[in-house]
Amino acid sequence: MMQKKVAEVNLESEMPTVEIAIQRMKNSLTTYKRQGYKAVILIHGYGSTGVGGSIKAAVIRCLGESSMKGIVRTFATGEQWSNRKRELVGMCKALEDFEHKIANNYGVSVVILR
Repeated sequence: MMQKKVAEVNLESEMPTVEIAIQRMKNSLTTYKRQGYKAVILIHGYGSTGVGGSIKAAVIRCLGESSMKGIVRTFATGEQWSNRKRELVGMCKALEDFEHKIANNYGVSVVILR
């Protein structure tokens, strides 16, 4: 059986509230970790203001919380990808296949699962 590597989760589909988007993220990360995935690409959008939307801000805040330590090994926003690509691909080689979706895309974050 081939190990599953990378999943994508669209947190902004159906335009949820921040609370619903965060719950969707937590549920997805827990499920994918249990299923043996190595990484999850969270699509949170960039926000219409041009400075990052409320879902993006909440996602980044939540990923850094100690309650997520058992699930999240590390994460990087789309802005950080070019600086951290080698490190993250080293943890999950399959991320190379998603380069075109991540690079210069400020509407996504990449999560490496424990």
